[in-house]
Parts: sequence; C-alpha cells; structure tokens
Amino acid sequence: MATYAALDRFDFDVALLVATHDDGVVSSDGDVAKVFPWKSVTKLLTATATLIAVEAGHLTLDEPAGPEGSTVRHLLAHASGLPMDAGGPTQPPEKRRVYSNLGFETLGELVGSRVGMPINDWVRAQVVEPLGLTSVVTEGSCAHGYSGSTADLMTYGFELLDPALISADLHADATATVFPGLSGVLPGFGRQTHNDWGLGFEIRADKDPHWTGPGVSSTTFGHFGQSGSFLWVDPTRRAAAAFLGDKGFDTEVHGAIWPELNEQVVAALDAR
Repeated sequence: MATYAALDRFDFDVALLVATHDDGVVSSDGDVAKVFPWKSVTKLLTATATLIAVEAGHLTLDEPAGPEGSTVRHLLAHASGLPMDAGGPTQPPEKRRVYSNLGFETLGELVGSRVGMPINDWVRAQVVEPLGLTSVVTEGSCAHGYSGSTADLMTYGFELLDPALISADLHADATATVFPGLSGVLPGFGRQTHNDWGLGFEIRADKDPHWTGPGVSSTTFGHFGQSGSFLWVDPTRRAAAAFLGDKGFDTEVHGAIWPELNEQVVAALDAR
C-alpha cells in the first residue's frame, strides 16, 4: 500500500521520496532506483552548475547574454524575452515571464564557452560527480535532456536543503523571486499574475493553480518536468519531495493528482 492515498490514483509506475533536513528520508514509494527521464527538472542542475561558474569567476549574473538587453540573470529567470524553443526574442527583457528552453540552451552555450568544456560536461564535473549521482545521464539539451533515479534526484534535493556547492548567500538569491511582479504562463497550469521565478528555480509564491498544492509554504522552490517529474523544497519545513514516473505530464492526471498528493505529503510532515 502506498504511503499516500493519492499515489494509488496513478495507473503507471511512479516513485516518490520525501525527506527532511534533520531526519533524512521519511517515506519511500515505488522503485526509487529506477531511471526515468527528468525533462525540465534538468534545468535545476544546469542552474546550479551556472551558479558554480559564477562564484568561480567564469562569468557574472549581470553580464550581457542572449538577446539585446538581456543578461545571465534574465536567462536563468525566464525573463530574457526568448521564446519557448526556437526563434528570436518575442519581447524586450523583463517585460513578461516567458518560460524558455531556448534561454537555458543559450545560457548553456555561454557557460560552456567560459569554463572550457561543453555545459553537460561541466554539470557532470561540478554537480553530478561531487554529489555522487551515479544514475544521472547528462546528455542532450541542458534544458530538458537529463535522466536519473528518484534517489539521485532526492540527493540533489538534500543539496538544496543545505547547500555546499554554492554559498549560502547565492543560494538565497537563487531561490528568491527575481524581477518580481512579472506575469506569465506556468506550463500546464495556465497564466499567473505573478509568475515568480528565481535563478533557475520556480518559486511557489501565491500561484493558483499550482502543482505543489496550497499547503506548502510560499517560499517553496523547485521545478516540474513534462516527463511527469518534480522536485520541491520547502525551506519553512526544511523538507523536500522528489517524484518521477513512467508517463509524461498530463493536465488531467498529474495536474489533478499532484496537488492532492503534495497536500497529503505536507499533512504527514506536519503530523510528525
């Protein structure tokens, strides 16, 4: 029997790990060693690798990058004006939050040129290997190409609960809203008046509807992917949840079940 009743609503294989900073893993469901595609959860590792490069002096957050008027900070925060997947900018930087795989791939090319190796190799050298993420494959797009196990995704979650790869100050900046007040579409969940984003991390804030459900703190950050994947970190509870599955994101399945599941996770954490 699943730890959380909502898990039984999935008719395909899924895996979920929930952990806290102090107690480690507090619940485990499904085959957490099985490798699944991560899709856009990939962006979290790319963001961390970019921030490592920033602290190492290879580039700065406010140097020009991408379209005219855009910076590294804009690319990380989906505020450069670049579209989802291809083409030139559709608007000036910092006008709206336009979720962009192209923006992250543009960022990856810049980081790679500065550190002297392809971005996927930099992610592996600076994030995957130091954290011991032995199942993670860093191939394809640095925006949506990686895969790995739920166990390794949670290991990365522990890093986000207590960062060692970047400084506490930069981590705080990365997981707080950048360019506050920008509206935009959260893929799969519609237009948000305040589509808050940090430096590669989506910020929960007051988005409605949202994949985490209303019970997590407004400061919760993370990402979900079109493979039916997510990782969130609630700094108020000092807790994290990692979810992977066999089928791609479906609004009527994941979009409906995830908020209920995450409410059950939060209720169990609060009852501990």
